[in-house]
Amino acid sequence: REMKRLILTVLAAGAVGAAAAQECGEPMTLQRCLELGLEQNYDVRIIRNEQRISDNDATAANAGMLPSVDLTAGYSGALDNERTTPREGDAVIENGIYDQTFDAGVAVNWTLFDGFRIRTNYKRLQELQQMGALRTRITIEDFVATLTAEYYNYVQQTLRLSNFRYAVQLSRERLRITEERFKIGSFSRLDLLQARVDFNADSSQYINQQELVQASLIRLNELMAGPDVNAPLQICDSLIRVNSRLEEGELLKRMLQTNASLLKADRNTALAGLDLKTLQARNYPYVKLNAGYGYQLNRYGNNANRQRQTWGPDVGATLGITLFDGNRRREQRNARIQIENAELTRQQLELSLRADLADFWQAYRNNLELLKLEEENLVAATENHEIAMERYLLGDLSGIEMREAQKSLLDAEERILSAQYNTKLCEISLQQISGNILSYLE
Repeated sequence: REMKRLILTVLAAGAVGAAAAQECGEPMTLQRCLELGLEQNYDVRIIRNEQRISDNDATAANAGMLPSVDLTAGYSGALDNERTTPREGDAVIENGIYDQTFDAGVAVNWTLFDGFRIRTNYKRLQELQQMGALRTRITIEDFVATLTAEYYNYVQQTLRLSNFRYAVQLSRERLRITEERFKIGSFSRLDLLQARVDFNADSSQYINQQELVQASLIRLNELMAGPDVNAPLQICDSLIRVNSRLEEGELLKRMLQTNASLLKADRNTALAGLDLKTLQARNYPYVKLNAGYGYQLNRYGNNANRQRQTWGPDVGATLGITLFDGNRRREQRNARIQIENAELTRQQLELSLRADLADFWQAYRNNLELLKLEEENLVAATENHEIAMERYLLGDLSGIEMREAQKSLLDAEERILSAQYNTKLCEISLQQISGNILSYLE
C-alpha cells in the first residue's frame, strides 16, 4: 500500500506539473521538467498501464476462490428409421421417426478445498501486484535519474557554450588590437596571422559546441515526450549546484531498506516460496461442490408417450486425492532449488549494490576535492588572464603568451565545469542506489 501510495503521489505531481509547464515562456526548473516527463514519457505511461493490469489481476475470483455459474440451453433432434422384428409375426418398419430434446439449466461449480492451492494463488497474485508496483517505481526512478543527468548536461553544455562565446570575444578583441598594431608597425604579420588563426579556432569550437547544446536539448524534449523535439527550452538553472552533504552511512542504510531492486529481489524469493506451496498442494485431497437446476423436454415421434418433461435441482460433491503422478517429488525438489537460487540472487544483488555504492562514493569524494582545487585554479587563472591582458595592451606581452594566458583561463573553466558535472553524476547515482532519487522532485 505504501508503495502504491508513493507512486500515485509521484504521478499526481506529474499531472499538476504538466499543466503548469504549458505556460508559455515560463522558465523550466528541474522539478517541472521531471513532473512534465512523468506525465508524458512513453516508458512511464506504458509501465503504469502494466501495473494497472497486475492490479486488475489481484482478485479472489482470478485466484479461483469464487464459484463458477453457467447457464446452458440446448436442442437436439434425431430423424430415424426403425425396423422391429417380434418373436412371432412379421417385422414392423417405421420411417421418419423424429425425436426432439429441449434442455435448459443453471450449473454451479465450486472448488471448496484443493490443498491450499487457491489461497496460495491469491497470495501469488498479490505478490505480482507488488512486483508491478516495484517495476513502476524502478522505471520512474530510472527516468528521474536519466532526465536529471540530461538536465544538468544541458546546463553544462550551455555554460560551455557561454565560455566559448567569451573565448571568441577575447580572440576577436585580440585580433582587433593586433590589426591596429600591425597597421602602425608595432606587430609583425606573423602576429596578425596567429591572432586570426586563434580567432578562427575559437569560432570553430563555438560552432561545434552549438551542436552539442542542440543535441542535449533534443534529448531533453524526447525524454519529456514533447510534440517538437527541437522546441526551445528556457531553464532556470545557470549553475550546477552540487549536494556536498551526503553521508555514506546514511546512504547505505537507505539502500538496504528502500532500494527498489532489492525489494524486487525479495518479492522474487517470496514468489519462489509460493511456487513450492502450489506444488505441495497436490499432497492434499480436494473437495469440489456442484449444484444446479435443470429443465428437460423430450418429444417422441414413436412412443407410447408423446412427450416427457423433467425439472428440478441437483447437487453433488466430489472428494478425491492424487495418489501418484510421477513428477511431484521431482518438481518440489526443483522448486526448493529455485528458492535457494532466488535467495542467492538477492545476496549477489546486495553485494553488487554495496560495491557500486562504494565506487560512486569514492568518486563523489574525489570529485568534491577536485572541485575545490579547480575553484582555486580558476581564481588564479582569472587573475593571471587579467594581468596578461593589461601587459598585452601595453605591448609588454607577446601574442603567444597572451594566448597561453587565455587558454589557461578557458582550460580552468572547462575543468571546473567537468568537475561539477561529474560530481553531480556521482550524486545522482548515489541517490538512486539509496532509493532517494525522487528527492529531486521536491
